[in-house]
Amino acid sequence: LTPIAITALRHSAFYSPLLYTIRSGLLEAEGLKPSYAPQTPQSRTAVEQVTSGEAHVSQLAVAASFAELEKTKGVPTDLVHFAQINERDGFFLVGRQGNFQWRDLEKKKVLVDHLFQPLALMKYACHLQNVDYSSIEVVDAGGPDAMEQAFRDGQGDFVHLQGPTAQQLEHEGKGVVVASMGDVIGPVAFSSLFAKRDWLRTDMAKAFMKAYGKGRRATAELSAKEVAQVVQPFFEEINPCVLVSTIDVYQRMGCWDGDTAVPPQTYEKLLDAFLYSGVITSRHPYDAAIASVE
Repeated sequence: LTPIAITALRHSAFYSPLLYTIRSGLLEAEGLKPSYAPQTPQSRTAVEQVTSGEAHVSQLAVAASFAELEKTKGVPTDLVHFAQINERDGFFLVGRQGNFQWRDLEKKKVLVDHLFQPLALMKYACHLQNVDYSSIEVVDAGGPDAMEQAFRDGQGDFVHLQGPTAQQLEHEGKGVVVASMGDVIGPVAFSSLFAKRDWLRTDMAKAFMKAYGKGRRATAELSAKEVAQVVQPFFEEINPCVLVSTIDVYQRMGCWDGDTAVPPQTYEKLLDAFLYSGVITSRHPYDAAIASVE
């Protein structure tokens, strides 16, 4: 078997199509032996790992390309997104109680994920719900683990988290999932697989995509329980029932529907959100950020 090194910007059940592909034996069936190591505060970033060749593939946010495209004025880069993982924003708002309306965020303390893409889309979701984002007492509590702990410790009225952390808090009676970003924003090019353009021309890339296509389709079509049984070893700290319910929520939301290509219309929605949030200055061409295995 040929080793293939896979990394990730973030690790959560939201990325189950990739995790299922890694754990299910599909890659081995195509002659590949996967290793999976998401980036940590102590490691090099996912982008640095792909750039250096330390990793062949990474899970990444599609908008991770925008900073470089702002510098190159839209000239295509050597690093591209070649398949979608999620076609929805997978973040949730967790509150202290139910009966939520979006206007409830105004003048409240909200622990917001400050990574570029979730932050921009949180602002865009508020815009779509006619909420004045500037009226929210926004708190940067650090990364997802620190945000979760801060909310557990009593900080904030709401916290902005991916699954299954949001659902685990609700399961433990520490909060209530009150809103879904994915339901508010609809289809958007959220998370993807990322590699060098020249790697997309390799036999390894073709074998990987054959396995990943099957894995993503299985993640969408199998029962949530069947998917959870495969990916559970990645989430030993999460109650198995919570993992099943989280995967069910993502399936019903439509995160993993469709094929592996990044639909142009979802990329355009992402540009809308980032332009609204003031993160980019122009509509960068689809082909500058997105490619496919040849």
